[in-house]
Amino acid sequence: MANIVAIVGRPNVGKSTLFNRLVERRQAIMDNESGVTRDRHYGYADWIGKYFTVIDTGGYVTGSEDVFEGAIRTQVAEAMEEASVILFMTDCHSGLNPLDKEFARIVRGLKKPVLVVANKADNTDYHYMSNDFYALGLGDIFPISAASGAGTGELLDEVVKHFEEDGIEGPDDGIPRIAVLGRPNAGKSSFINALLGKERTIVTDVAGTTRDSINTRYTLFGQDFILTDTAGIRKKSKVHEDIEFYSVMRALQALQDSDVCVIMIDAERGLEAQDMNLVSLAIKYRKGIMLMINKWDLIEKDSNTMKKFTADLDDKLGQLTWIPKIFTSVTEKQRIFQAIELAVKVNENRERKIPTSRLNDIMLREIDHYPPPALKGKHIKIKYVTQLPTRTPTIAFFCNLPQYIKEPYERFLENKLREHFEFDGVPMKLVFRQK
Repeated sequence: MANIVAIVGRPNVGKSTLFNRLVERRQAIMDNESGVTRDRHYGYADWIGKYFTVIDTGGYVTGSEDVFEGAIRTQVAEAMEEASVILFMTDCHSGLNPLDKEFARIVRGLKKPVLVVANKADNTDYHYMSNDFYALGLGDIFPISAASGAGTGELLDEVVKHFEEDGIEGPDDGIPRIAVLGRPNAGKSSFINALLGKERTIVTDVAGTTRDSINTRYTLFGQDFILTDTAGIRKKSKVHEDIEFYSVMRALQALQDSDVCVIMIDAERGLEAQDMNLVSLAIKYRKGIMLMINKWDLIEKDSNTMKKFTADLDDKLGQLTWIPKIFTSVTEKQRIFQAIELAVKVNENRERKIPTSRLNDIMLREIDHYPPPALKGKHIKIKYVTQLPTRTPTIAFFCNLPQYIKEPYERFLENKLREHFEFDGVPMKLVFRQK
């Protein structure tokens, strides 16, 4: 059985703070507002040579009319079902709460190791107050301060005693990462759930439902990837709450961490300025890019609708027509698996290595047909082409006067490279060096 630790409890007891401390990065959003965390959030940690997965969960509440609470309870239940050890977090500052007692009854029925973590034991008085939680009938209490780290060593010593194996270090290393980005309510979470066939992330009609960037391991056609669901990104001027600000920061970090960006567009709204901003960022960070036009089932169609829509997209994209597009309906499950196939293809293009002999055979012939224009009476001669050993496609052209190569000719060379080799969806870099 895998080493999985689930952090559970009522809202605002410090679950995300402890999660961030264990995974040693600010991965989950923390805020004094109740109910910030909604979906299950996974990270990796280690202690004295034992590697394990940590799950952060939303606060467990019953009897609430909040639209999210029922979905959060489902997420918490699934996390506890997966876990090999459960950390039941409580709050020394507010003491024993009726919600703690109610939740303790649920936890007791799981027949799994449960450690009661009394958080915010910042001083001796609060440390003594942690004894109140023995009333939950769940065994020993571990007073800690998730914010400062006090007491977490003793807690982890006890946690790892329940592991049957040492675990795997960096289980996601080397696996392609596909980030799904876009404006709020474009259908990103619904897309992830449709692929997985279960409610991995909470979906509602409320814009901004997803807050953290949620990573999920996914296998298709025998290949593993990490799918990342992100918060919807709006214009900076429309972001007024701290939580949304941090959600956007996490989404942009997910873009930087990804290999391929699936930029989801609402078909009813078309390609907007904010979508183009995401395209620009993906190009800046040299990520694979594809456009997924969702809600295509809501568009009235005739025989030319897709052709006209594509032409309008290409007009807005300008020089970026090399970005592939796919039209989908997540709710109808139309072309959702083809969308993942396309993302995988883009990732293959991003990692493509072209043999130097083939590059020279094809590109030098194209250059002979249309050589660089002379500048100041000097003729430019490109003599050799090779792909540099970089993570993403970088093509070097060796010539006598590299400083005289201008942007229009550079565009010509890029277009010919894309014409002869499969680089759809991949930003390319061309460099010119003296030979």
